[in-house]
Amino acid sequence: MPLYEHVFISRQDLSNAQAESLVEHFSTVLADNGGKVIESEYWGVKTMAYKINKNRKGHYAFLRTDAPSSAVQEMERLMRLHDDVMRILTIKVDAHEEGPSVQMQKRDDRGERGERGDRGERRERR
Repeated sequence: MPLYEHVFISRQDLSNAQAESLVEHFSTVLADNGGKVIESEYWGVKTMAYKINKNRKGHYAFLRTDAPSSAVQEMERLMRLHDDVMRILTIKVDAHEEGPSVQMQKRDDRGERGERGDRGERRERR
């Protein structure tokens, strides 16, 4: 079966328990349609870049799944109909990465950023 990664944002006025129950709800939808959730992560409340439906923040959740496309389509359909879900993103991947996602890793564990080459350098004016 194809492998997918899903991220969805739910409304900020939900409690943590309600947001995590949404993850469980959509996991059961996948399971009922022949798929399975390999891993799920609750990323917590994060500030968004712009307002969505008058919300500045949202509960972020991440799912790694192994499911047929019909199960994913049904889950996405139910997510779009659900009042508490504001945005969804589904990506088909070749393989799931091992360990926690980048959002859940500590900043020290992510590795060093590459130099951009333009920091700290000033050009001489002539």
